[in-house]
Amino acid sequence: MTLVPRIAIASALAALPLDEDLPALHAALDAAGLQHETLSWDDPTVSWQRFDAVLLRSTWDYTQRLPEFLAWCERVSALTRLLNPLPIVRWNTDKHYLGELAAKGVPVIDSFYVEPGQAADGFPDLAEFVVKPTVGAGSRDTQRYVREERGAAIAHVQRLLDAQRAVLVQPYLSAVDTQGETALLFFAGKFSHAIRKGPLLKRGEGPTRALFAPEHISAREPSAQEMATARKVLAALPVQSLLYARVDLLPSAQGPQLLELELTEPSLFFPTHPNAAERFVAALKERLS
Repeated sequence: MTLVPRIAIASALAALPLDEDLPALHAALDAAGLQHETLSWDDPTVSWQRFDAVLLRSTWDYTQRLPEFLAWCERVSALTRLLNPLPIVRWNTDKHYLGELAAKGVPVIDSFYVEPGQAADGFPDLAEFVVKPTVGAGSRDTQRYVREERGAAIAHVQRLLDAQRAVLVQPYLSAVDTQGETALLFFAGKFSHAIRKGPLLKRGEGPTRALFAPEHISAREPSAQEMATARKVLAALPVQSLLYARVDLLPSAQGPQLLELELTEPSLFFPTHPNAAERFVAALKERLS
């Protein structure tokens, strides 16, 4: 008699009504005959060892409590299988990884870091740029500035530094305003689908206070250059053979450039493509066999 794998889908209480991937994921898991429960990652009553795998999904509040989240990931990893695995979660939850990828020759948007204890004005003079924390998601605490607003940007950096948060400053690539952002989704290393994300950051608009900023999503067919760039990004990862990966690219005069690499809890945009959830579950089922 073959035992049916039991899967825990890790989310967060505040994210449950917001995760648009969950209905399709639940349906695909049911169709594949896999047992599953969706649980809050920080629920102390859950016995994670009773599952064959814990699948990180909408754990979107972790950015405000990263040490607690990583400690939980470590405990779960000792009890069962964490997907994606602990080493890549540790690496991917802090945007210093962009500097590491750039050093490997990956086309990354120019990234300048300001660390706690350093001067808040220690970033280049840029015509238009974005300030964000190195630990963050969903555009929280992220804001777009122009050169004339450098004083306000420095104050923003200082607020983050005062909270002992490292800061990332990047030039704003204006082509995103007309072409949008492209996110490419890979399951078990195979390309599944891509989406277009409309520009999120408007001039003069403060950082979102919500769990994440509202997004405008539609299906997109990636260009050959975007596909090649995404595969170059994935080939440079310190851990290979991941169950899921999302590569977020922005257009530039130099070609597609990496904005972020989502390997921990990304939206996978199942509703935008037929059978995307089924492809994901097939990769998951193979991983557990």
